[in-house]
Amino acid sequence: MTSVTIGFAGLALLFTVIALGMPIGFAMGLIGFGGFALLVSFDAAIVRIGVTTYNLATNLAIGTIPLFLFMAHLLFAAGLGKDMYDFAAKWVGRRRGGLAMATIGASAGFSSVNASSLATTATMGLVALPEMRKHKYNLSLASGSIVAGGGFGSLIPPSGMFIIYGILTETSIGKLFAAGIMPGITLAILYIAMIAIWCRINPNAGPRGPKYSWSEKLRSFSKTGEVIALFGLVMGGIVLGYFTPTEAGAIGALGAIIISAVRGRLTIASFKDAIYATLKTTGMIFGILFGAMVFNSFVTASTIPLHIVNMVTESGLSPMGVMLLILGVYFLLGMVLDASAMMTLTIPLFFPLVTSLGFDAILFGVLVVRMTEIALITPPVGMSIFILSGVAKDVPLTTMFKGALPFVCMDIIHVALLLIFPALSLWLPYL
Repeated sequence: MTSVTIGFAGLALLFTVIALGMPIGFAMGLIGFGGFALLVSFDAAIVRIGVTTYNLATNLAIGTIPLFLFMAHLLFAAGLGKDMYDFAAKWVGRRRGGLAMATIGASAGFSSVNASSLATTATMGLVALPEMRKHKYNLSLASGSIVAGGGFGSLIPPSGMFIIYGILTETSIGKLFAAGIMPGITLAILYIAMIAIWCRINPNAGPRGPKYSWSEKLRSFSKTGEVIALFGLVMGGIVLGYFTPTEAGAIGALGAIIISAVRGRLTIASFKDAIYATLKTTGMIFGILFGAMVFNSFVTASTIPLHIVNMVTESGLSPMGVMLLILGVYFLLGMVLDASAMMTLTIPLFFPLVTSLGFDAILFGVLVVRMTEIALITPPVGMSIFILSGVAKDVPLTTMFKGALPFVCMDIIHVALLLIFPALSLWLPYL
């Protein structure tokens, strides 16, 4: 068998064992080790395992993951999600669809200190859904706004998906964080516009919320002001080059401890829970990264990426045509794979191709993250929808998927805008 045949056989086996339920990190590591041993030698595979372990242990960028996760868990324990939603609801809740718009705004705000889309979805499901139900919102609109807003956790920094992409491709995590800010803002605007159109067509879908005085609105800001300042300090420092993403994570974690303690919401139990949740999530991410890096070595040794580049070069397709084809593959994969699996499986294949065609690595990172977000709300996998289903057990999955569909349409428009206007992603990183 040729190296390419062995490579494709390894990919087929990987998809099979993942479909059978094997953890993705373990599956990628096991098949990557076996494939590399078959293509090179068993001794070389053993050495590759040691080198990969050493590289992970000494990579300072990986320290970003537990630090930002710890910050997020601490602020979650301090009730940040509820405070963000209350702030947004008091300012825009009076409009038709205002509570759904507030959910989008609160999700974006919560994502600015939280690296997880699923955590954002779960938090907004607990906080926003009861309020929208109380005001008799259409359940499709209510659930759709929650699961769509959860996707900001992958786009607005600090983003766990950007960290993983940066480690796998050796791209600057600080620049990736900066690249996610403008796309996050424009996506929020598109989502809010879609909600306004939905409520214009069907005013009963999002009735007006209660009216609040200016003093109540200003008081709601006092509960979120210090968190907004913390985000500004962390991200401003990264963008302006005052400190690295790892240093920013340490500053964010310390700031979260101070904010939680000042609010009187930091208990010994919540502190222990935050540490435990951070270690658990970090261990899972490290396992996936280790497996992905071992598997990447196997894929590279199989020369599959080189053959794909040559095949595309000889096909006569334009670079934009190739990019659209890749994004279409991501959209289809998102229906059957979760976000982390989709990214770790495809980056070794597609990254060499898109960079050889002249696309910026940071722009491709933003596009990949956007496609993984869409995967979170498309059937049949749709992890964000299943997370919300666990919070709202009486809302049918069909209602949730129906509510997510208009937001998926906005996602597709947004991806098109990022392709047509790359400056939306690249202006801040290269400022």
